[in-house]
This record gives sequence, structure tokens and C-alpha cells, in this order.
Amino acid sequence: YGVDLFSSIQQAITAAADGAHLFIQTGTYSENITLNKPASLYFENAYSVMLGIEKEKKLIIIKPLSKADAHRHDIPDKNKYKITVRASYSRVTNKAFMEEISEFAGIDFDKGTHKFKSDWDPSHQVLIVDLKEAV
Repeated sequence: YGVDLFSSIQQAITAAADGAHLFIQTGTYSENITLNKPASLYFENAYSVMLGIEKEKKLIIIKPLSKADAHRHDIPDKNKYKITVRASYSRVTNKAFMEEISEFAGIDFDKGTHKFKSDWDPSHQVLIVDLKEAV
């Protein structure tokens, strides 16, 4: 039994031994991208995702990867992220990526939930999230 302070919930989960109990303090945890059900449909069969940023246009690009794509060596590991797909939403968790978005787009994710417009680009098979268009 012990107490450790972690900078993210995922770090605590990763560090926990099998059978451990985690106690999470109340607060806002701004370390993930949550996709609603319509956006999640494009990621139903994704093994992982590739994330990219177009800073000048304030865009996030999310590309679903199959297991075969994820294991290829032409995509840097630092650009591949786990995705959790549920019936009504999907979630990509990465605190460092969220901090980068916050910094370049000037968005304070600690001040609540932010929703942005997104569109599926069928020709490139990517979801494009426009950080200029809050909804």
C-alpha cells in the first residue's frame, strides 16, 4: 500500500500492480480526445490511430490503423496511439499530445470540455478536427 502522484491517470494504471486499487482525486483530466458515436464509426476496426497536427490551419488529423499498418516500420512509434472503441464513443489518450494542442492552439483544456467540428476525408481515410470551429 502506498501513495504516488502521477501526472496522468494512464501513468498510474501502467504503474499499478495486478489487483491494485487506484484512488483518483476529483478534478479535470485533460489527457484525451473523445470521439462521439458518428465519428467513432470510422474507427470501429482500428487497432490504433496515427495522430497529426497542421499548426498553421489549427487542424488535428486522426487516421485509423489496422493491426498490419500499426506493425509496419514506416510509421514512427511516436505517431501511433492506442484507441479505445466503445458502443457510443471512442477515446485516444495521450497527455503530451493534448498539451501540444493546448499550446499551439491556445486552448485551456483544464477549463472544461471543448467540442470541435470534424469531417471525414474519404480520399485520405482520415478524420479532420478543426480547432477553429468550436461547436
